Formats: sequence, C-alpha cells, structure tokens
Amino acid sequence: MPTHVARPALAAVLVGVALAPAARAADPAPLVQRGEYLVVTGACADCHTPMKIGANGPEPDTSRMLSGHPESLVMPPAPRLPTGPWLVVSSATNTAWAGPWGVSFTANLTPDGDTGLGRWSAKQFIDTMRTGRHLGVGRPVLPPMPIPAYRHFSDADLAAIFAYLQSIPPVKNRVPQPLPPADAPAAATVPKK
Repeated sequence: MPTHVARPALAAVLVGVALAPAARAADPAPLVQRGEYLVVTGACADCHTPMKIGANGPEPDTSRMLSGHPESLVMPPAPRLPTGPWLVVSSATNTAWAGPWGVSFTANLTPDGDTGLGRWSAKQFIDTMRTGRHLGVGRPVLPPMPIPAYRHFSDADLAAIFAYLQSIPPVKNRVPQPLPPADAPAAATVPKK
C-alpha cells in the first residue's frame, strides 16, 4: 500500500482505538446496572413495591414494582398510637406508615410522567436525597424513608439509582399526599408538593 494511503488509514485506526473507551463510557448499561444493584441492596423495593398475599404469605407484587402505595387502597384513619416505646404502625402492603409525623405513603419511583419520577431530572432526584425535601425544595420527605442514611450516597451513585429508576416499566399510580398527625391542630398540616 502506498505511504500516502497507509498513513491516513493507520491514523484513522489509531483514532478509532483511542476513542473506543470514550464510546464505551457513553454506554448507559453499566450506570443502569450499578443503579439496580444500589436499589436492590438499598432495600428500596421493601417499601416502594406493594405487598400482596401469595401462596406462601406476603410477597412483593412485582407487577407494581417500585410504584409506591396503591392509589386504589384508601386507608382508614391511622390507629391512635399509645404513649411509650411503640411509635410506628404500617399497612399490610408496607406502603403506608403512621407515626408522630402523621401518615406517609411510599412514593411511585417508576418513570411514569404523571404519577412517578418521569418528569424529574437527575438533579432534582439528587437534591431530594441530599436535602430530604421533595424535588429538593418542597415538603419534607417523611419517615420511614431513610434520608439520613441515603444522603451519604455519592452523586455518582444517586445518578446511577436515578438512571435505573428511569429504565424500569412505568406504572401509573397516583400516591396520596401525606396526612398530618391526628392530634395536630387544624393549621398544622403537611405542605403539599
């Protein structure tokens, strides 16, 4: 091959080899896989996936994976909590919790654009985890969400979690707004989004 043809061809091959790692870095699969690992080990589905009764008792309803408290399950008023060491009660679905803060419902983490995280940005998700406030600026994220522990994730880990949550099937499920404590004065309500 003549030198004037061989040199540009060799240069193109070398540029291609040099750019290959950058092209692989743009592949979203490793980020999504890391996010899935963090969601599984972070026990997100334990509360954000409703439980149902299966052949061997309670089990996650995988058809509603990470969709939060079922909108069709209207909860009765939370039982009055006794004074003493018992401070929290949970629904049978493990998606509604009552305590001194009132009643909280686990959020829809699926990418549904109307009822889940579909319209959120990665920055809003990271800000929520850092500040413990909805969208980073709104109402407080209530117990049992372990914000004090999860805020220690790195930005890269939170971005991976968000990437994974954006990759799962969307589930249309409008979760109720939190409720104030039963004995709270009428003016002391939990602010909406």
